[in-house]
Amino acid sequence: MEDFVHKLRQYAKTGTPAERRIAKYFTEHLNDLPFETAASVADRLDLSPMTVGRFLRALGYQGLDSVKVEIRETVTASPAQLQSAMSELHADAAAGKPLAVLVAEQIQALHHIYHLTAQPHWSEAVSLISTAREVSIATHARLSSLANHFCQRLTQARDGVRTLDAADNRFAELFARLAVDDALLVIIDCRRFAKARLLARTARRYGYKVVLISPQQADWMADQSNVMLALPPARAPDLDNLPPLIALLDCLSESVILQVGEEAALRRRRMMEFATVLGETVNH
Repeated sequence: MEDFVHKLRQYAKTGTPAERRIAKYFTEHLNDLPFETAASVADRLDLSPMTVGRFLRALGYQGLDSVKVEIRETVTASPAQLQSAMSELHADAAAGKPLAVLVAEQIQALHHIYHLTAQPHWSEAVSLISTAREVSIATHARLSSLANHFCQRLTQARDGVRTLDAADNRFAELFARLAVDDALLVIIDCRRFAKARLLARTARRYGYKVVLISPQQADWMADQSNVMLALPPARAPDLDNLPPLIALLDCLSESVILQVGEEAALRRRRMMEFATVLGETVNH
């Protein structure tokens, strides 16, 4: 991006009149370029789109789309820009604008998740998931896609991870053996998951350790899990609070991957190698 800006400054000094106008406009409106087209720039400067296209090719770009890709990859908002955006968001939320209220609530929920990652029970959950001989993830069928994504992410760090939901009475598979040894059950609770408490009690009595992910306001007893990771309250009682749940699962799986360290990187490389051989895609 610095090279692009340097070239613009050169053209602003030594280019043709049209090139100087385009270079000056691009320099002064870098943040607006992702929303521009060659035609819109040409219209603003009273030039032809072909003139704008020739200028971009002279800079080494096939078109404005190539510039947009580079901007997305290299340009980040400054602290002042972030502060300004947050101030605008809070002002709009205070004014009752529905989307601003929604975004502000989701940002607050992300702050909750980030604070949670610094707590001792977060580290305990990460350790349990990293070291257990096997990990089962149980949830309501409505959240099965999130559980599957979480499972796939954990597979980057370790073997022996599977998901279960209420379909076809699959929870019973947890108790097919006479006893369990160093096995972990992760329960992703939601308001529709009526079996969650019964499943947790039964699993603990059977010998499973239980990591519970549940809404903050749920009335779980302390002895129903080994570790509880509480989600922030939902916006309304009839909502499943999916955005913070997705964030929590991503942070939790990433924490496990980081704790496993180099072995996770080696597993990733091996999976990518054999995915290439088998013509598959590694979606982690």
